[in-house]
Amino acid sequence: MPLAMNREVFITAAVTGSGGTQDRSPHVPRSPEQIAKSAIDAAKAGAAVVHCHVRDPETGKPSRDLALYRELTERVRDSGTDVVLNLTAGMGGDLMFDGTEKMGQMAGHSDMAGATARVAHVLECRPEICTLDCGTMNFNEADYVMVNTPGMLRDMAKRMTAADVRIEIEAFDTGHLWLAKELAREGVIPAPTLVQLCMGVPWGAPDDLNTFLAMVNNVPADWHWSAFAIGRNQMPYVAASVLAGGNVRVGLEDNLWLDKGVLATNAQLVERAVTIISNLGARVITPAEVRAKLKLEKRAPLAK
Repeated sequence: MPLAMNREVFITAAVTGSGGTQDRSPHVPRSPEQIAKSAIDAAKAGAAVVHCHVRDPETGKPSRDLALYRELTERVRDSGTDVVLNLTAGMGGDLMFDGTEKMGQMAGHSDMAGATARVAHVLECRPEICTLDCGTMNFNEADYVMVNTPGMLRDMAKRMTAADVRIEIEAFDTGHLWLAKELAREGVIPAPTLVQLCMGVPWGAPDDLNTFLAMVNNVPADWHWSAFAIGRNQMPYVAASVLAGGNVRVGLEDNLWLDKGVLATNAQLVERAVTIISNLGARVITPAEVRAKLKLEKRAPLAK
C-alpha cells in the first residue's frame, strides 16, 4: 500500500464512552453538565467533532436516558461553541448471560432494546452525526455480546436517515466493513459515507499495523474514514491514521492517560493530537470544513 497521507485532518474527541472508567479517573465526565463542558473544552483545543455518550450522574454508569441526552445537547448548542455533535447509538444491544449453563435466557443485567428505543435520543436531539455499530461482537470488558443484527442495523439506519442525521459506521473488524459496504450498496447508509475504524478493542481487530492496513484497504476509496486505538496506542494511531490517509479520534472513552502516571483530560488529548498532526505537516480542519466535506446541516439550539 503506497503512502497516501491525509493533509486535511479532522479530530473527533470521544469524551466519556460507556466503559467502566468512571472511577478510574476524576477527569471522566458523568453528568450532562460535565460531559458538555469536557466536549466544549475539547472543541476549543481543536476537535471538530465530539462523540458523546451519557452516564448516570450519580453512579457514572452508562445510560440511555433521553432527558440526559437532551440536556447534554442543549448545553453544547447553547454554549455557542462551533462543534459537530456526534451521539452514540450503540447502547441497547448488550446481551449477557448468567454463567454458561443458562444460555436459553439472557441475564437480568442485559440491556437489550428495540430499534425505536435505541434511536429515540437521535430523533429527539438530531445530532449532526450518530454512530451505527455494524456488527455483533464478543467484548472482553465484561462477559457479554454486543448484538447488532443485519435487520436491526437496517431498521436503525433508516430511522437515522429519515431524521437527516449522518451515520458514522463503527467497524470493529473486517467483517463489519463487509456488512457496512452491503448496507451502503443497498442505499440504507447514504453517501457521503463515514466510517470509524476501531482498533485494539478485545475481541475485535487487534491494533497491529498489518491488521490496521487490512482494515484501511477494505474501506472504499470514496468513503471518509477515521481510526483510533485504545490505551497506550492512542497517540501512535494518530500518526498512523494520518499517514494512511485518514482522520483521527482521541479522548477518554478510549484512553485515560496523557503520559505514564499522568491522567489526561479530553482537551489535553486533543492538544497532543493537534501537535502530532501539525508536526507531520498536515492541517487540522474546522467544524465548518467537516460539515462541507460530509454535507452536514449545522443544528440550531433545541426548542425549549
